[in-house]
Amino acid sequence: MIYMNFDKSIIIENDIFNLFINENMKFTHLIMSKKFDHHLINGVKSCFSDIKFLKCYTKMDDNILAALIGICKSIKELDLFINRNNNNYGIYKLIETPEKLVSVHLRSSITVDQSFRKILEMSLMKHASTIEYFKLNGLPITKILLSFENLKVLDLSYCYLIWKHLLNLSFPSLQILNSSLPIEFLQSIIENTSGSLTEIKFSGYLRNEVDSERFIQAIYQNCPKLKYLKLFIFSNNLLELENLLIKCQYLNGLYVVINEKNFDWNKLFEILTKSSPINLFKFKFCNCYQLKLESLKLFFDNWKDRPPMLLQLKHLKNMKVLLEKYKVMGKIKEYKFYLDANFD
Repeated sequence: MIYMNFDKSIIIENDIFNLFINENMKFTHLIMSKKFDHHLINGVKSCFSDIKFLKCYTKMDDNILAALIGICKSIKELDLFINRNNNNYGIYKLIETPEKLVSVHLRSSITVDQSFRKILEMSLMKHASTIEYFKLNGLPITKILLSFENLKVLDLSYCYLIWKHLLNLSFPSLQILNSSLPIEFLQSIIENTSGSLTEIKFSGYLRNEVDSERFIQAIYQNCPKLKYLKLFIFSNNLLELENLLIKCQYLNGLYVVINEKNFDWNKLFEILTKSSPINLFKFKFCNCYQLKLESLKLFFDNWKDRPPMLLQLKHLKNMKVLLEKYKVMGKIKEYKFYLDANFD
């Protein structure tokens, strides 16, 4: 099947695509399915002469790889699905072909062929000066991240193992950091930026309140331009959260994951209404253990002279009635509920 979108992208699943394209068509995005096995685009390479985005699997035959290499000089964004086995080791030629590779997403399982991953990462290092966005599922085999001098977005959201040389990473231009790395490594990355971070999402695991406190301190001491933050928090860290709210005056979105069952919701809401920067109006609350409607009511009643909030939280009994009331009053702009298992 073939899909052609209005954004000049094409998704190829089998060889009937030649029925739908001709030399007068131009595409900027090419997405190839895992089962695609056709000799690519014979006679119509001009359709893909301006390709900017390529998504494909590393398990492909030499004919397809050769055809891709022939059209990939203009690619800026590369999204690779790395198969567990039978990968084409010649893929490094495809990676090295683009003149200016800006965005890279490597998708793989833990059991992927390590020698193949090493070849990919070594090839990507040749684009180290131009890559600005890097997302990786799993851990790197090499010290590839040490080579990215102009990185703006780093997504290591599925890296749960310790990778020691992360402590030496420095990204002076980093703006967005999404990671599940152990907190000491994430803290090191934050401390080695130059204050350019605007978004931090931590999706890992905090062992204790001390970890949480150090993490929050690292953020407000190094991220004055922060706009969005996801973090785990304990009741004993709420005063540090207040310091963060006071110092990060550009913050407009806060995603709080509660790390204890007997959390002090009243104290949290008191701090938010008292010390939130004027820009802050988007809130997500996850793991809402023992959250009572009375605490929410206190939060809304004290939300004065501020923009109406966008709110996400777990549904509780009679909560919708309360939220609708404050929506009518102009305290809430929109709200939605979530299931803990699906909350991002």
